[in-house]
Amino acid sequence: MTQIFVNLASNDLERSKAFYTALGCEINPLFTDENAASVVWDENIFFMVLTREYFSTFTTLPVADATQSTQVLIALSRESRGDVDAVAAAGLAAGGSEPRDPQDLGFMYSRAIADPDGNILEFLWMDPATAESGPPDMA
Repeated sequence: MTQIFVNLASNDLERSKAFYTALGCEINPLFTDENAASVVWDENIFFMVLTREYFSTFTTLPVADATQSTQVLIALSRESRGDVDAVAAAGLAAGGSEPRDPQDLGFMYSRAIADPDGNILEFLWMDPATAESGPPDMA
């Protein structure tokens, strides 16, 4: 079994924990302290939100400021278009921002939400038939 651990730098760990729990995540206290929070999306996907200082101990490169540059876009699927809108609304209410307009391609609908540190999460729904056969213009 593969699990995914995404590490994100934060300027305010408590603010980040509040943001991610507002999206429906849980915080695993076994892997959470003053330097890091283990954000649980499901049994296979976790975000390790780290203070910027602690994050820098894992790399010799400068830590990017996600409000000034984009290093990665993290896309998470949702069960329906309504679920995409609901998680986007929760993220906005919890201090996130929407860096671009929603994208509606008919077979796929997505919204991007930046967390308070500027890390961009894309929430998307894709028509199950399209997921199996590919987009119409690629068939």
